Amino acid sequence: MAIHYSKYILILACFLLFTAKEKIPNEFFAKVIGVKDGDTIEVLYKKEPIIIRLEHIDCPEKKQPFGQKAKQFVTDFCFGQKVKVISKGKFDRYRRLIAVIQYKNKTLNKRLVANGYALHFKKYSKDTSYSTLEEQARLYKKGMWSQKELIEPWLFRKRKTQQKKKTH
Repeated sequence: MAIHYSKYILILACFLLFTAKEKIPNEFFAKVIGVKDGDTIEVLYKKEPIIIRLEHIDCPEKKQPFGQKAKQFVTDFCFGQKVKVISKGKFDRYRRLIAVIQYKNKTLNKRLVANGYALHFKKYSKDTSYSTLEEQARLYKKGMWSQKELIEPWLFRKRKTQQKKKTH
């Protein structure tokens, strides 16, 4: 009987989670209440926290060079502020809303790339304006491009995963 009851609670919880995310509009304003890292923030919308993964970009991991600087850049740009969130209603595998963030008519996602704190994530984005910004940041050796050697965040994560598998 207890297993049957918990099954219904699980189904209800999944339903509520699914319907709550469906009600999020493609454009809305929300207050930034947390900065997880350079490409992930948390906002408060209608008293509900929403984790957002910045679209089009990939920032260095926290333990990579410029990872903490990317996080600080995001914090300085918008922490505690009411921002415009623009999404296509898509979520990643970690249930983060994929979105572009605007504050004072500036796009956070693009500012990160232009300042050398993020790469254009071409695997998931076809927006060539990010590639152009990345090329300019590289040319002027901004942010992470000032390093002699750069390890892309997706390769860093892959190596980290492979190292974990070897130790277990």
